[in-house]
Order: sequence, then C-alpha cells, then structure tokens
Amino acid sequence: MIALSLAEIAAVVGGQTHDIPDPSVQVTGPVVRDSREAVPGSLFVAFAGERVDGHDFAAAVVEAGAVAVLAARPVGVPAIVVEDVQAALAALARHVVTRLGATLVALTGSAGKTSTKDLIAQVLRRKAPTVFTPGSLNNEIGLPLTALSATEETKFLVLEMGARGIGHIRYLTELTPPRVGLVLNVGSAHIGEFGGREQIAQAKGELVESLPPAAEGGVAVLNADDPLVRAMASRTKAKVLLFGESDEADVRAENVRLTDSGQPSFSLHTPSGACDVTMRLYGEHHVSNALAAAAVAHELGMSATEIATALSEAGSLSRWRMEVTERPDGVTVVNDAYNANPESMRAALRALAAMGRGRRTWAVLGEMAELGDEALAEHDAVGRLAVRLNVSKLVAVGGREASWLQLGAYNEGSWGEESVHVSDAQAAIDLLRSELRPGDVVLVKASRSVGLESVAQALVETGAEGEVAAR
Repeated sequence: MIALSLAEIAAVVGGQTHDIPDPSVQVTGPVVRDSREAVPGSLFVAFAGERVDGHDFAAAVVEAGAVAVLAARPVGVPAIVVEDVQAALAALARHVVTRLGATLVALTGSAGKTSTKDLIAQVLRRKAPTVFTPGSLNNEIGLPLTALSATEETKFLVLEMGARGIGHIRYLTELTPPRVGLVLNVGSAHIGEFGGREQIAQAKGELVESLPPAAEGGVAVLNADDPLVRAMASRTKAKVLLFGESDEADVRAENVRLTDSGQPSFSLHTPSGACDVTMRLYGEHHVSNALAAAAVAHELGMSATEIATALSEAGSLSRWRMEVTERPDGVTVVNDAYNANPESMRAALRALAAMGRGRRTWAVLGEMAELGDEALAEHDAVGRLAVRLNVSKLVAVGGREASWLQLGAYNEGSWGEESVHVSDAQAAIDLLRSELRPGDVVLVKASRSVGLESVAQALVETGAEGEVAAR
C-alpha cells in the first residue's frame, strides 16, 4: 500500500487508536486479512467469521511485524478500532485509489472474468506498472484488498467484479470508481440466485452505469456478440467500444482457427491496425477474452502490434483454469476445476475436443452449482454435448446433478461404457488410474464446491510417480 500513518488511517476510516504509542508510524507493507501473510510494516484486518475470529490473532500478527490491527474492539496490541471493519476497509480503499490517480479498469461477466483479467494485466504491464485482482478475489473484501496493494508507481489497476445479486456491482464501483468498464457476457452463472438472464444483465450493467461520461474519459467496452451486453450501451454516458467477431465490432477477430494442439490463432483488427495472434492458452473461447483485453489495451494507448505480441505470449496466471500438464507417459491432464457454469463447461468441452484430435478424450465432470430451476436441463445439455463432440468417455462425479449429466449422454445415444457415473472424486481417481492409456487427454471440471481439482492433481502425481519408476 502507499505509505500512510496510523493517524491518517484512523481519520479516513473514522476509527479510534488504541495502544498505539506513536500514531505517526506508517503502514509501509501490505494490508492483509490472513494472519499468516502478516509481515513487517503490514496492517492486519480482523474479520470475525463464523468459525474463526481474526481478533484472536492480533498478538501474533504484531509479533510478526504488523504495525497495527484494524479491529472492531480493542485487542491489547496497537489497533484502530471501528464500528464496522468491512466498511472501514472500503473507506480506506476508496481513499487510496483517489489519492493514487491510477487508471482503474473494472470487468465483469458470467464467464471468463478471471482469464480475461489475467490477459488484460499481462498486456497492460508491458506499458506501465499494473496491479490486478489475484485469482478470483472479486467481492466486497477481495476487491478493496487488491486496490490497497497498489503503490505510488502503479499506473493501471485492473479489478474483477463479481455479483450475486442486484446492487452488488454498484457497491463495488463506489469503492473503486473505474474509468474503463468491461462487460464480457451474460450467461447462466448464479441464475438460481438472480432469477433469470435479464436480472443478471441488470446487475452486470451496473458497471457501465458507474462510468464517467465520455468527455471525462469514461469508456464502456462491450461484447458485440452478446445482445444483452450490447444493449447496455444505452445505460451509459461513457464512450462505447465494441469487441467481438461481429463486423460491427471496433476490435474484432478474423480467420479464427485452432492449432493442432487446440490453441486459438486469429487476425486481430483494431482501429490502429491489424496483427496476427497465436495464443498459448487452450480453447476457442479465449478468442473473445483476448479481444476484450485488446479493446481495453487499445483504449489505453497500445498499438495493435504491442497488443498482439502480448496476447501471443500471455499464459494462465490463476490456478485450475485450463491448466495443461503433459505427463511423461503422454497423458494430457487439463485441470479446469476451479469453477463451472453452463457456458464455461461448453467451452471446456469444445477445447477438449480440439486438443484430442486423433486421441482418446475423457471428460471428468461434476455439478454446476447455483442453477436453480435450470439445473436439470443444463446438466442434461452438457451430457448431450459431450456425446455430440465425440468425447470418448464421460465420467460424471457426484450425486443427483452428476446423474443428470450421464442421463443427457444416454439420451443423446451414449451407451455401454462411453459414460459412467461414480460417487466421488476418489472413485474417479481409481477408475482413471486403471483405464488411462498413453496419449489420452483428460478434462476435469466442476463447480468449486465439488473439489474435483483433487482428481487432476492425483493424475498429475501419478504421472510423476511413473516417471520416477521408469528411471
């Protein structure tokens, strides 16, 4: 964080100092909520959770070097005590962002947020120091913590914004007001909580409503290929920049194709020129993510050549998102188990089909959570798609929702041993260890709550053990 004294922080958050002998002492390290991340100069934010109360770790973090604790009550060590810790954290983030003067880029969407955020960050940091959301810390706690990690040198701040209801994104934009707002798509993620795609669009569009007018530099970057996103142009006074494969897109892709290994290649066209891109990431769905990143970068002054070079060299920065591991025995493990919704599940299956040309393919899939009344139909549709894409074997893992995946495969004509339903991750691991052959490609994907990353990790470790045994 930019250096602030404890007295300044107390004034910003409306708190009282306790057990602080010298209020002029500065916070020069990170603002953290995990006591294990406390380092000299840091500020520890004590949240009281259902199972763990951060206040109980106050003495330990100060011993580790933290300057003070942002707390809801005195804790016997240097502390700034406030009525509401979350509100205080938000106020501190807003203060720092305002003082910083960096360009804030915010993005949201039903699918692809984290991958796109990582692409934007990798492109922009070629131009200037860039801070961005780590992983998927895109809520009312993760977002201000990310903003507070910016320093005086930071020129671009890229923030992912998630939402589980109307008003959530509006609140986040009040904490960290963006100048550039990007909306990727409106899909089915959390549809059970929102109640429908129109409600999701209403929530996502709060981002473009928050932008400053075009005359003040506001820019709304919208997906020309998604009608619900494109319609958001009427909800903003900012300049509108369209991306997509549509002829009307300002930043678009032409001649899209996949390499033999399943990596997208295309001709990138921007208002400043055109250049070819061949990505290191896997799956055609990354074309749209790349175009979104390119549109943001173009608006922030980068040339088509600079953008294309950065996109071609960008990798995956967040774990368990299309992580591809080649085992010594020739088995390819694709760990995409961080999360899943119908759109991302379909994209992952198409990527598997592209990667597996001429090879046996396995789709190890689990529940897509929070789909409400759409759950049966969406799981059935994914099972059907696996068959249509000629996936060699579907392994549905879990309970009722997994049985719906297999039901969809059956209804599409998958009989015999082409699909199987297993009870849990360990059963899937046992099956795969016994049946995988050199050259097979395995996709592992489900909602985060299912924990299927353990399957992918076990398969990778099996490959490593096999290499040791062979040596």
